[in-house]
Amino acid sequence: MNKELIIILEKMQENEITEHFIYKKLSEWEKEENNKRIFLEIAEDELKHFEKLKTYTNKEPKPKKLKIFLILLLTKILGFTFTTKLMERGEDKAIEGYGHILSSIPDISKIIEEEKNHEQKLLGILDEERLNYVGSMVLGLSDALVELTGTLAGLTFAFQNNKLISLSGLVTGIAAALSMAGSEYLSTKAESDERNPIKAAIITGLTYITTVIILILPYLLTSNYILSLVLALISSLLLVLIFNYYVSVAKDLEFKRRFIEMLIIIFSVSFISFAIGLIIKGVLGVNLD
Repeated sequence: MNKELIIILEKMQENEITEHFIYKKLSEWEKEENNKRIFLEIAEDELKHFEKLKTYTNKEPKPKKLKIFLILLLTKILGFTFTTKLMERGEDKAIEGYGHILSSIPDISKIIEEEKNHEQKLLGILDEERLNYVGSMVLGLSDALVELTGTLAGLTFAFQNNKLISLSGLVTGIAAALSMAGSEYLSTKAESDERNPIKAAIITGLTYITTVIILILPYLLTSNYILSLVLALISSLLLVLIFNYYVSVAKDLEFKRRFIEMLIIIFSVSFISFAIGLIIKGVLGVNLD
């Protein structure tokens, strides 16, 4: 067996043993018995794959501790569904990787079949309450980003004073968060779906307020209003990136299109508000220095 193939197999071994520990820990955390059993079965299969590959490499690579830590941390923060979808994508990559070396090692075919089986099992256990409220989170985040980023851009060039900008932004943001939470409550109640109207309203409101705080923080920490606006826009970009990635993984939606679409809306509104702020200041002759 050539050296290049051995290196590929060692990498696969490393992935198998890493996923073994991840699935094993997920099985310990999962409360639903059927899901617990599925996670444990997959963990045992991954260990068997590791041992099978060992017969070719004669080596025992260590698991990726950082990956284990990050995946488990994401599970605590974002829930089992997000992690399961992420792991399911990993199974896709494993199947593709094994397919490339199938001609060199025909025995790998059994591992490929088991990886496909893992993928189907993971798809079958995706059911988590928090996914029902993704719409409320999207509403809170997107509305806060579009409204407040635009508002801050306008206020920045109208006031050019960080204390006034942060005060106005906070008042506007908190009022808008309460208004949005109330609207979500009434909307959810009218739809008569499986979501709890109060819970949907709280999630929308909290998401909105959290976004407001993140965007206004630069104005509270720095005195340069231009720098504050730049940092607020960077924060917007990061929030859009993180949240759209979460939604795209958890709900099987296209990431790139949603990400670009939201960025275009946010930065277009910010630019227009920026221009309006300058125009109004010039027309009214307001000077707050």
